[in-house]
Amino acid sequence: MNPHERLGLASVEDDLVRLEALLGESVTFGDTFLDSVTSHLIRAGGKRLRPLLAVASATCGERTATREDLLGGVSLELMHLASLYHDDVMDEALVRRGTVSANARWSNTIAILTGDFLFSRASDLLADLGPEAVRIQARTFERLVQGQIRETTGPGDGVDPLDFYLQVLADKTGSLIATSARFGAMFAGAPESVVEIMIRYGERIGVAFQLSDDLLDITSDTVEFGKTPGTDLREGVITLPVLHARRSGDPADRRLLELLAGDLTDEAKHHEALVLLRSHPAIQAARTDLKQWAFDARQTLQPLPDIPARRALEALCDFVVARTR
Repeated sequence: MNPHERLGLASVEDDLVRLEALLGESVTFGDTFLDSVTSHLIRAGGKRLRPLLAVASATCGERTATREDLLGGVSLELMHLASLYHDDVMDEALVRRGTVSANARWSNTIAILTGDFLFSRASDLLADLGPEAVRIQARTFERLVQGQIRETTGPGDGVDPLDFYLQVLADKTGSLIATSARFGAMFAGAPESVVEIMIRYGERIGVAFQLSDDLLDITSDTVEFGKTPGTDLREGVITLPVLHARRSGDPADRRLLELLAGDLTDEAKHHEALVLLRSHPAIQAARTDLKQWAFDARQTLQPLPDIPARRALEALCDFVVARTR
């Protein structure tokens, strides 16, 4: 059974095949080098959560997606991919989605320019959908960049690191997924009340997905979702389980906190920190947070009628929790 069937979204499978083709076409220009770098991460795969939500929100699984539905989803996936090119440069990442990152394969300059190029392609596609779509995209891009700046500068004095982290996720991840759901409902001509529900749902489920990725980075025993377990830990990326562990006042956690404050590129120290963190109450605390975000996403759907589309979106809330077990 494929992922879309598990989520009750098998009805949009044909739409997503068309969307994947359009995604490839949008970054193909007949220049061998340019085509190779712009399609690099597309070929590496991905969940396609943003276009999936755009299409599902627009069609409710009851009609074939229009070109407008597909273009909205493609443009937001291109924005997401563009941000990944830039993120990998900032993080000096060597791997993305199980393949060599663009910055490692070519150079930082090429990766940055490719990200810029994909942002421009996303804007060009949205221009066909009207000025309101372009305005929404620009404001979404604004939030995404604000989130990246906040993440780079870190929380200021007196700011709770956990609250700060969740706001960064809402800006960097939730905003783009919220716009995906918004575009779907908007292009389908849904009432404004439904559009607002989809915006709130999209942001919450977007944050929930990132929190589940945080957990999987620590708890997974095998290479899943395009990266080796403990990658964030090794690279010094502060995620939800680490933030919870750092709140500990238990003297028994002194060694773990010492490791988390140091350089974990050393294989022995990295392994030790991973083992200690996996058995720490921080993991359960992170799971509780994840469940709350998924529950909040589900609750936003309550005003909608009990139709297959709503049940599919609710199933997505269950899936985002279940994937970390």
